[in-house]
Amino acid sequence: MNETIEIPHKHPRAESLRIRENLIKHFKSGVVASAGLIAHGRGEAFDYILGENTGQPALKAIEAAAATLLTAEHPVISVNGNAAALAPNDIVELSKTTKAKIEVNLFYRSSKRELAIQKALEAAGATNVLGIGKAASARISEVGSERRRVDPTGILIADVVLVPLEDGDRTEALVRMGKKVIAIDLNPLSRTAQFATITIVDNIVRAIPILVEMTDKLKAKDKKKLAHIASTFDNKETLGDAIDLIHQRLSKLAKKGVYLPIPEGTEP
Repeated sequence: MNETIEIPHKHPRAESLRIRENLIKHFKSGVVASAGLIAHGRGEAFDYILGENTGQPALKAIEAAAATLLTAEHPVISVNGNAAALAPNDIVELSKTTKAKIEVNLFYRSSKRELAIQKALEAAGATNVLGIGKAASARISEVGSERRRVDPTGILIADVVLVPLEDGDRTEALVRMGKKVIAIDLNPLSRTAQFATITIVDNIVRAIPILVEMTDKLKAKDKKKLAHIASTFDNKETLGDAIDLIHQRLSKLAKKGVYLPIPEGTEP
Protein backbone atom coordinates (compact mmCIF):
# COMPACT_ATOMS: atom_id res chain seq x y z
CA MET A 1 0.00 0.00 0.00
CA ASN A 2 1.47 3.37 -1.05
CA GLU A 3 1.20 6.18 1.46
CA THR A 4 1.38 9.80 0.38
CA ILE A 5 2.36 12.25 3.08
CA GLU A 6 1.29 15.84 2.60
CA ILE A 7 3.91 18.13 4.12
CA PRO A 8 2.62 21.59 5.08
CA HIS A 9 4.62 24.31 3.32
CA LYS A 10 4.99 26.31 6.53
CA HIS A 11 6.15 23.35 8.61
CA PRO A 12 9.49 24.36 10.26
CA ARG A 13 11.00 21.02 9.20
CA ALA A 14 9.40 20.97 5.72
CA GLU A 15 12.60 20.56 3.71
CA SER A 16 13.94 17.89 6.05
CA LEU A 17 10.66 16.00 5.81
CA ARG A 18 10.65 16.24 2.01
CA ILE A 19 14.14 14.75 1.92
CA ARG A 20 13.04 11.91 4.21
CA GLU A 21 10.02 11.16 2.04
CA ASN A 22 12.23 11.20 -1.05
CA LEU A 23 14.56 8.64 0.53
CA ILE A 24 11.64 6.44 1.54
CA LYS A 25 10.31 6.57 -2.02
CA HIS A 26 13.70 5.54 -3.39
CA PHE A 27 14.02 2.84 -0.74
CA LYS A 28 10.79 1.35 -2.07
CA SER A 29 12.07 1.62 -5.65
CA GLY A 30 15.26 -0.22 -4.76
CA VAL A 31 17.68 2.69 -5.13
CA VAL A 32 18.34 3.18 -1.40
CA ALA A 33 19.38 0.34 0.92
CA SER A 34 17.77 0.02 4.34
CA ALA A 35 21.12 0.96 5.89
CA GLY A 36 21.00 4.13 3.82
CA LEU A 37 18.01 5.32 5.85
CA ILE A 38 20.03 4.86 9.03
CA ALA A 39 23.00 6.68 7.51
CA HIS A 40 20.77 9.61 6.56
CA GLY A 41 19.47 9.90 10.11
CA ARG A 42 23.01 10.03 11.43
CA GLY A 43 23.93 12.70 8.90
CA GLU A 44 20.82 14.71 9.67
CA ALA A 45 21.85 14.84 13.33
CA PHE A 46 25.21 16.35 12.37
CA ASP A 47 23.44 18.80 10.08
CA TYR A 48 21.39 20.03 13.04
CA ILE A 49 24.63 20.67 14.89
CA LEU A 50 26.00 22.59 11.90
CA GLY A 51 22.83 24.70 11.86
CA GLU A 52 21.76 23.26 8.48
CA ASN A 53 24.02 25.80 6.85
CA THR A 54 27.06 25.69 4.54
CA GLY A 55 29.84 27.25 6.61
CA GLN A 56 33.10 28.86 5.55
CA PRO A 57 35.17 25.67 5.99
CA ALA A 58 32.84 23.89 3.57
CA LEU A 59 32.99 26.76 1.06
CA LYS A 60 36.79 26.71 1.22
CA ALA A 61 36.79 22.94 0.58
CA ILE A 62 34.29 23.34 -2.27
CA GLU A 63 36.60 25.82 -4.02
CA ALA A 64 39.53 23.40 -3.70
CA ALA A 65 37.33 20.53 -4.89
CA ALA A 66 36.21 22.47 -7.95
CA ALA A 67 39.80 23.35 -8.84
CA THR A 68 40.89 19.74 -8.35
CA LEU A 69 38.12 18.37 -10.56
CA LEU A 70 38.82 20.93 -13.29
CA THR A 71 42.53 20.06 -13.39
CA ALA A 72 42.03 16.28 -13.25
CA GLU A 73 42.94 14.01 -16.15
CA HIS A 74 40.34 11.34 -15.35
CA PRO A 75 37.82 12.59 -12.75
CA VAL A 76 35.08 10.21 -11.61
CA ILE A 77 31.99 10.80 -9.48
CA SER A 78 31.26 7.70 -7.39
CA VAL A 79 27.53 7.30 -6.71
CA ASN A 80 25.71 5.17 -4.16
CA GLY A 81 21.97 4.86 -3.52
CA ASN A 82 21.58 7.84 -1.21
CA ALA A 83 23.52 10.12 -3.56
CA ALA A 84 21.39 9.00 -6.52
CA ALA A 85 18.23 9.65 -4.51
CA LEU A 86 19.21 13.01 -3.03
CA ALA A 87 21.08 14.80 -5.81
CA PRO A 88 20.79 13.04 -9.20
CA ASN A 89 20.29 16.19 -11.30
CA ASP A 90 23.15 18.05 -9.63
CA ILE A 91 25.46 15.04 -9.98
CA VAL A 92 24.73 14.87 -13.70
CA GLU A 93 25.26 18.63 -14.05
CA LEU A 94 28.57 18.40 -12.17
CA SER A 95 29.61 15.54 -14.44
CA LYS A 96 28.96 17.70 -17.49
CA THR A 97 30.71 20.82 -16.24
CA THR A 98 33.83 18.92 -15.08
CA LYS A 99 33.78 16.19 -17.75
CA ALA A 100 33.79 13.63 -14.94
CA LYS A 101 32.49 10.11 -15.47
CA ILE A 102 29.74 8.76 -13.24
CA GLU A 103 30.22 5.32 -11.68
CA VAL A 104 27.88 3.34 -9.44
CA ASN A 105 29.68 1.86 -6.43
CA LEU A 106 27.78 0.09 -3.66
CA PHE A 107 28.40 -1.53 -0.30
CA TYR A 108 25.09 -3.42 -0.58
CA ARG A 109 25.42 -4.39 -4.21
CA SER A 110 22.85 -6.28 -6.24
CA SER A 111 21.95 -6.21 -9.91
CA LYS A 112 18.51 -4.86 -8.98
CA ARG A 113 20.00 -1.90 -7.10
CA GLU A 114 22.55 -1.21 -9.82
CA LEU A 115 19.86 -1.00 -12.46
CA ALA A 116 17.56 1.08 -10.25
CA ILE A 117 20.34 3.62 -9.63
CA GLN A 118 21.29 3.62 -13.32
CA LYS A 119 17.66 4.33 -14.19
CA ALA A 120 17.49 7.21 -11.68
CA LEU A 121 20.67 8.78 -13.03
CA GLU A 122 19.60 8.38 -16.65
CA ALA A 123 16.26 10.00 -15.81
CA ALA A 124 18.33 12.96 -14.58
CA GLY A 125 20.21 13.14 -17.89
CA ALA A 126 23.20 10.79 -17.46
CA THR A 127 24.18 9.06 -20.71
CA ASN A 128 27.01 6.70 -19.74
CA VAL A 129 26.78 5.26 -16.23
CA LEU A 130 29.76 3.06 -15.35
CA GLY A 131 30.08 0.23 -12.84
CA ILE A 132 26.92 -1.68 -13.76
CA GLY A 133 26.96 -5.48 -13.69
CA LYS A 134 29.97 -7.09 -15.37
CA ALA A 135 31.38 -3.65 -16.15
CA ALA A 136 32.58 -3.51 -12.52
CA SER A 137 35.20 -6.15 -13.34
CA ALA A 138 38.25 -4.64 -11.61
CA ARG A 139 39.05 -5.05 -7.92
CA ILE A 140 40.59 -2.86 -5.23
CA SER A 141 42.50 -5.50 -3.27
CA GLU A 142 42.63 -3.56 0.01
CA VAL A 143 38.82 -3.35 0.27
CA GLY A 144 36.94 -6.40 1.56
CA SER A 145 33.37 -5.30 0.84
CA GLU A 146 31.52 -5.14 -2.46
CA ARG A 147 32.86 -1.59 -2.78
CA ARG A 148 36.07 -3.21 -4.01
CA ARG A 149 34.40 -3.81 -7.39
CA VAL A 150 35.15 -0.94 -9.76
CA ASP A 151 34.98 -0.20 -13.47
CA PRO A 152 38.39 -0.47 -15.22
CA THR A 153 37.43 2.54 -17.36
CA GLY A 154 36.30 4.58 -14.35
CA ILE A 155 37.48 4.55 -10.75
CA LEU A 156 40.37 2.17 -11.43
CA ILE A 157 42.13 4.68 -13.72
CA ALA A 158 40.80 7.86 -12.10
CA ASP A 159 43.22 10.40 -10.67
CA VAL A 160 40.43 12.23 -8.79
CA VAL A 161 37.37 10.56 -7.27
CA LEU A 162 34.45 12.42 -5.72
CA VAL A 163 32.89 10.19 -3.08
CA PRO A 164 29.74 11.72 -1.59
CA LEU A 165 28.38 9.70 1.34
CA GLU A 166 31.33 7.29 1.45
CA ASP A 167 32.76 4.73 3.86
CA GLY A 168 36.27 5.02 5.26
CA ASP A 169 37.76 1.75 3.99
CA ARG A 170 37.53 2.61 0.31
CA THR A 171 38.53 6.23 0.84
CA GLU A 172 41.73 5.11 2.57
CA ALA A 173 42.41 2.51 -0.15
CA LEU A 174 41.87 5.02 -2.97
CA VAL A 175 44.27 7.50 -1.37
CA ARG A 176 46.88 4.75 -0.96
CA MET A 177 46.49 4.04 -4.67
CA GLY A 178 47.63 7.61 -5.33
CA LYS A 179 44.23 9.06 -6.12
CA LYS A 180 42.91 12.37 -4.83
CA VAL A 181 39.65 11.79 -2.99
CA ILE A 182 37.04 14.50 -2.50
CA ALA A 183 34.55 13.55 0.21
CA ILE A 184 31.24 15.10 1.20
CA ASP A 185 30.62 14.16 4.82
CA LEU A 186 28.62 15.88 7.55
CA ASN A 187 30.81 14.24 10.20
CA PRO A 188 34.30 15.82 10.29
CA LEU A 189 35.45 13.08 12.68
CA SER A 190 34.65 10.15 10.39
CA ARG A 191 37.39 8.02 8.84
CA THR A 192 36.24 9.15 5.41
CA ALA A 193 36.63 12.81 6.37
CA GLN A 194 40.02 12.21 7.97
CA PHE A 195 41.51 10.15 5.12
CA ALA A 196 40.18 12.18 2.17
CA THR A 197 42.31 14.67 0.26
CA ILE A 198 39.53 17.26 0.43
CA THR A 199 36.56 16.97 2.78
CA ILE A 200 33.47 19.10 2.33
CA VAL A 201 31.71 19.09 5.70
CA ASP A 202 28.21 19.78 4.46
CA ASN A 203 24.93 18.22 3.39
CA ILE A 204 25.11 16.77 -0.13
CA VAL A 205 21.89 18.55 -1.11
CA ARG A 206 23.61 21.90 -0.48
CA ALA A 207 27.20 21.00 -1.36
CA ILE A 208 26.74 19.58 -4.87
CA PRO A 209 24.76 22.58 -6.24
CA ILE A 210 27.38 24.98 -4.81
CA LEU A 211 30.13 22.81 -6.29
CA VAL A 212 28.44 23.06 -9.70
CA GLU A 213 28.33 26.86 -9.38
CA MET A 214 31.95 26.97 -8.26
CA THR A 215 33.19 24.88 -11.20
CA ASP A 216 31.30 27.16 -13.59
CA LYS A 217 32.94 30.16 -11.93
CA LEU A 218 36.48 28.72 -11.97
CA LYS A 219 36.41 27.24 -15.47
CA ALA A 220 37.63 30.51 -16.95
CA LYS A 221 40.81 30.52 -14.84
CA ASP A 222 44.02 29.10 -16.28
CA LYS A 223 45.36 25.74 -15.13
CA LYS A 224 48.17 27.26 -13.07
CA LYS A 225 45.77 29.27 -10.92
CA LEU A 226 43.52 26.25 -10.48
CA ALA A 227 46.49 24.08 -9.54
CA HIS A 228 47.56 26.69 -6.97
CA ILE A 229 44.10 26.69 -5.37
CA ALA A 230 44.14 22.90 -5.15
CA SER A 231 47.74 22.51 -3.95
CA THR A 232 47.52 25.12 -1.18
CA PHE A 233 44.42 23.57 0.38
CA ASP A 234 45.08 21.95 3.78
CA ASN A 235 42.44 19.37 4.63
CA LYS A 236 43.53 18.86 8.25
CA GLU A 237 43.39 22.60 8.87
CA THR A 238 39.97 22.91 7.23
CA LEU A 239 38.61 19.96 9.19
CA GLY A 240 39.92 21.67 12.33
CA ASP A 241 38.04 24.81 11.31
CA ALA A 242 34.86 22.76 10.81
CA ILE A 243 35.23 21.17 14.25
CA ASP A 244 35.91 24.59 15.78
CA LEU A 245 32.78 25.93 14.06
CA ILE A 246 30.76 23.12 15.66
CA HIS A 247 32.37 23.87 19.04
CA GLN A 248 31.53 27.56 18.82
CA ARG A 249 27.98 26.83 17.76
CA LEU A 250 27.36 24.31 20.56
CA SER A 251 28.89 26.67 23.11
CA LYS A 252 26.55 29.44 21.99
CA LEU A 253 23.55 27.12 22.09
CA ALA A 254 24.52 25.85 25.53
CA LYS A 255 24.37 29.39 26.88
CA LYS A 256 20.93 29.95 25.35
CA GLY A 257 19.74 26.54 26.49
CA VAL A 258 17.60 25.80 23.43
CA TYR A 259 17.76 25.58 19.64
CA LEU A 260 14.63 25.73 17.52
CA PRO A 261 14.98 25.90 13.72
CA ILE A 262 13.48 29.11 12.40
CA PRO A 263 10.87 28.65 9.63
CA GLU A 264 12.00 30.02 6.28
CA GLY A 265 10.91 33.59 5.67
CA THR A 266 10.58 34.52 9.34
CA GLU A 267 12.86 36.61 11.53
CA PRO A 268 14.54 35.30 14.68
